[in-house]
Amino acid sequence: MDKLKAGPLLRLLCLVCIGFALPVPVFAARPANVSIGALFTFDSVIGRSAKGAIELAVADVNRDASVLNGTYLSVVEQDTKCSGFLGIIQGLQLMEKKVVAVVGPQSSGIGHVVSHIVDELRIPLLSFAATDPTLTSSQYPYFVRAAHSDLSQMAAVADVVTYFSWREVTAIYVDNDYGRAALDALGEQLQSRRSRVSYRAPFPPGAGRAAFTDLLLRVSMMESRVIVVHASPDSGLGIFAAAHSLGMMSSGYVWIATEWLAAALDSSSSVSTVGMLQGVVTLRQYTPDSDAKRSLMSRFSQSGMNAYGLFAYDAVWMAARAIDQLLEDGSNVTFSDDARLVANGSTTRLRLGALKVFDQGEQLLGKLTTLVNFTGVTGRALAGPAYEVLNVGGTGVRRVGYWSNATGGLSVAKPDADAGEANQQLHSVIWPGQTSRRPRGWVFPNNGKALRMGVPYRTTYKQLVSRDASGPDGASGYCVDVFKAAVSLLPYPVPVAYELVGDGVKNPSYGDLVQRVADGWLDGAVGDISIVTNRTRVVDFTQPYQLSTGIQGLDGLIASSDPIGFQVGSFAKSYLMQELGVPESRLRELAINDYAASLQNGAVAAIVDELPYVQLFLSTNCQFRTVGQEFTKSGWGFAFPRDSPLAVDLSTAILTLSENGDLQRIHDKWLSPGQCASSDANSVGADRLSLSSFWGLFLICGVACFIALLIFFFRTLRQYFRYHGHAANEVDPDAFPPPVMDAGGSTVAGRMSARRPARLTSIRDLMTFVDMKEAEVKRRKKMMNEDSSSGSRLDRSAGPSSSSFSPV
Repeated sequence: MDKLKAGPLLRLLCLVCIGFALPVPVFAARPANVSIGALFTFDSVIGRSAKGAIELAVADVNRDASVLNGTYLSVVEQDTKCSGFLGIIQGLQLMEKKVVAVVGPQSSGIGHVVSHIVDELRIPLLSFAATDPTLTSSQYPYFVRAAHSDLSQMAAVADVVTYFSWREVTAIYVDNDYGRAALDALGEQLQSRRSRVSYRAPFPPGAGRAAFTDLLLRVSMMESRVIVVHASPDSGLGIFAAAHSLGMMSSGYVWIATEWLAAALDSSSSVSTVGMLQGVVTLRQYTPDSDAKRSLMSRFSQSGMNAYGLFAYDAVWMAARAIDQLLEDGSNVTFSDDARLVANGSTTRLRLGALKVFDQGEQLLGKLTTLVNFTGVTGRALAGPAYEVLNVGGTGVRRVGYWSNATGGLSVAKPDADAGEANQQLHSVIWPGQTSRRPRGWVFPNNGKALRMGVPYRTTYKQLVSRDASGPDGASGYCVDVFKAAVSLLPYPVPVAYELVGDGVKNPSYGDLVQRVADGWLDGAVGDISIVTNRTRVVDFTQPYQLSTGIQGLDGLIASSDPIGFQVGSFAKSYLMQELGVPESRLRELAINDYAASLQNGAVAAIVDELPYVQLFLSTNCQFRTVGQEFTKSGWGFAFPRDSPLAVDLSTAILTLSENGDLQRIHDKWLSPGQCASSDANSVGADRLSLSSFWGLFLICGVACFIALLIFFFRTLRQYFRYHGHAANEVDPDAFPPPVMDAGGSTVAGRMSARRPARLTSIRDLMTFVDMKEAEVKRRKKMMNEDSSSGSRLDRSAGPSSSSFSPV
């Protein structure tokens, strides 16, 4: 019996033992508290906004039951005090407190250092204000950008510069990682749009009013008046205060500030601050309107919320959602020692042993990078960057447009995922000086340096351009006078220094002269420089001031096999070979002094050259002449470095010279015909048509016109007499008024007393008839014929008594 009772009990014990031996799934309990860190400067424009936003976000997360599911989120804040050194120390102390993620840092420089730390400790870093483009996830795997980088912002600035057709800008920037990286990005963006940063003006972090004044004095001496300011919200306003006191916020200047200025104005836009910023254009990161955004702004209205605060708020929510997903997957939150930090007793001296590696950091990083559909108060996370373009004026700012990377540029419409390409349009801007007229954007530099203009030292045909030892400029000629006249029309003074290029023995190479301009050895080149494609690729030219070249009678010349001459250094060789297909074996390079001999001895059948050279040659060599028609080419121009604003202004001045006749007067002064002027009609102009060439045609046309006139006159007279004959047969009752009785009882016809000379009446009738149209004449003749026939019938039916009358 005891054995029977013991059996079931034994079997039960065995089952229990087997049950303990089987694996049982274990679920980690959610931690009661999870901490994140926040690293920024408390007492700063960005920091004050970020601090309030972070604390509001943590409170909102803890109130939301759908996030973290009972796990309390806490934040540990560390103040970097705008110091790189203290930022490193505060970052290390923050890691000691076992935070699973860090929101920040505010500074790009601190971001570089702290990124190295979090990479080793596997703690994700969510930056809401470090916009340095070189802070990338490829270099720092645990760096997660929660705001757009300056790469997109500088693209927006470059588009604004391009939209207003400016080619050069002066960049004022803080000399640290944040400023230097942004400036490099701006230079690349401008270069892709054929613009450039012409002058860089860095200032050290923490610079004061005196440093800003010295910097702006240097800026005022530069050529560009388009100034881009990239600073921090705390130091940037000092630049504008100094500019205002120096009179640099006046008409003619263009000030473009990056998004730091909008953050400063959003935080505290006092009347005095706005007053010194009149006409400034700035950017602000675009965040779409939403109920969540409006609610947050209303709760934060007392402290001044800016765009950085909005991104900090969203960064906390991103961290909270990623932690929630990590815990939902059953992961725990644990930390472990790093063996490298405790080696050789280093923990005793630096307490590095307190730094722990976050075991689940890689998993949390993966959750953060997959939150592409997260939508916060700034819109959808990781969406395409967009900016508002703002203009400071009056007592605040007004929006003049938007820039969006998704739509490809500037637009007056809000950025929208479904919108088409941007129309590259902005509303009108009120610039400094209270003007809506677009500033030119540059002035001639006020630094005492004259414009260095290269002049070819020609040895032949010095009427065009060459050395002039007796003159004050050291150069003279047709081209130099054209340049001087054009410069005199500019609305600003341009001091010029002429530098001769050449040895005075032979004409210099104009290709080498243009290359010196392209390489920066010269500021420009004056002379008979032909505008051809290979030169326009390296420099800019002004409006051509000689529009025709002397390429004559090409068709017959090309069809033959005769040799063709061209001037040494002329573009005619490349033109004949590349565009007209003339083989090089037929071309002969000649000096101008050899033209006459080469044509006389048959060395060449013809010479192809530019019209001014041809005119000068023919003025002293009467036995030669041009044949065929002139060939139009680009002409001559002054060479300037690429995108030089002087090229545009001087082109306008040359057009003015052409319109007012000064260009022709300069031409006549230097290039007027010489001793062959009297024989031009028999030699140079022998193949040209004149009025005398058409005397036969004029005679035939004159005789034909005279005969046609006679025919018309006789035909008109014939029609008039026929018309007058019909009119004479008509009886007008009004022509004979009733007779009246005089005192003697005799009858007097009243009409006879008003009789006019018949000749005068006939002449006037003829003139009236000539003015009448032929169709009108025919119509009246037809009516008179019909009236005449009708009157005859009435007379026959009435009888003789019907037309008689008896006086009373």
